[in-house]
Amino acid sequence: MAAVSKGKRNLITDVAGLKVGNAQDDHIKTGTTVLVGDKPFTASVHVMGGAPGTKETDLLAPDKTVEQVDALVLSGGSAFGLDACSGVMDGLRAMGRGFAIGDIRIPIVPGAIVFDMINGGDKAWDENPYRGLGRQALENAETDFATGSAGAGTGAMAAMQKGGLGSASLVLPDGTTVGALVVVNALGSVTTPGDRHFWAAPFETEGEFGGLGPDPAAGHMTPESSRKEQAMMLQATEGANTTIAIVATDAPLTKTQCHRLAVTAHDGMARAIVPSHTPLDGDLVFGVATGEGTPVDQTKFREIAAAGAVCLSRAVARGVYDATEAQGDIIPTYRKLNGLDQGANDPS
Repeated sequence: MAAVSKGKRNLITDVAGLKVGNAQDDHIKTGTTVLVGDKPFTASVHVMGGAPGTKETDLLAPDKTVEQVDALVLSGGSAFGLDACSGVMDGLRAMGRGFAIGDIRIPIVPGAIVFDMINGGDKAWDENPYRGLGRQALENAETDFATGSAGAGTGAMAAMQKGGLGSASLVLPDGTTVGALVVVNALGSVTTPGDRHFWAAPFETEGEFGGLGPDPAAGHMTPESSRKEQAMMLQATEGANTTIAIVATDAPLTKTQCHRLAVTAHDGMARAIVPSHTPLDGDLVFGVATGEGTPVDQTKFREIAAAGAVCLSRAVARGVYDATEAQGDIIPTYRKLNGLDQGANDPS
């Protein structure tokens, strides 16, 4: 049997029919990321954090009427960032995309946000910038895209170092592709005490986030004091965290299977971020399928779901590993803490 391997790009866009676009404002230290399909795709969602910020996610429940969406939005900006969905809707409508009702087309664009309002950027805007960022991100959508300090990952922070936008993919033995996209802005840490070893290290492929392997030390029972909370001058009782993600496959999943894909993918988040799913995080995963035809059976689905969790763990670590230093940062990057170069994974 053929071995499981990462996809050509090691990005969620290895899933056929998907593109990702980023837009950001480095002065504000924020941005937006859009996942869009060549055509509508099946999607669902599962929330495990206690403080989510979302738009149009109720319609993604398995029992709701809408089966497919035109795009998904991940954005910074807290509640302001939900307006990025409106910009994406504007752009899709101009393309003639959307759910047809008579002679009207209404693009279906669910979204989720992270809190990046206290990160060293200037938030004193006169007009909400996220509608424009959303449309720009849509217009920038390609199969290759930057990770790290890009798009919705621009102003993200994990507990101990800058967060970022991460992605990863796997190709299963029968050719089915699974990919993940994530914005890491967690209350928890992605590294073990000492800042060098990623919790996700057991799942790393071909040195994609440094190749240092698992932490040889054991017995990590409690998290370190968070640099993020200290820098933001906030207490753990205040909600300023969230990790939001998309896991996708080119297999022909039903909406119910997409929901279960999202549920299982949360395991990958918990393996990569400690702690995860706290009352103060809005942790959320969208499950996406682009394939058409007879839905996969439960044996095949089990393989896809397991691969989705692995991809999400790897994507979390990659998002932090690829983050780059910028003027005004209030906590350091993983690269700075470990004396590494500043080159991010930018295919441009």
